[in-house]
Amino acid sequence: MAEIKYDIIRHIGIIGEGNKGWKREINIISWNNRKPKVDIRDWDEKHEKMGKGITLGKEEMKLLKQILNHIEVDDLGVE
Repeated sequence: MAEIKYDIIRHIGIIGEGNKGWKREINIISWNNRKPKVDIRDWDEKHEKMGKGITLGKEEMKLLKQILNHIEVDDLGVE
C-alpha cells in the first residue's frame, strides 16, 4: 500500500476530543502534494495517526457554510 503524504497548511480549530485524547480538527491540508482542501478528521496528539475524515474543496465548503448558516442547530434533534 502506498504511503499517504500530507502537509497541514493551516490549523482552523478543534471541534471535539475523544476519550483517548484524539482531537477532531478542522485543517487545511494538502494530500499527496495536491491542492489544499478543508479537512475534518480525528488526529492523535502528534499528528502522526489519523482517523477517517472528510475533505471539502472550495465550492463544497461554500455550500456547506451556506447550508449551516440557514439552520437552527438546536432544532436538528441531535445531541
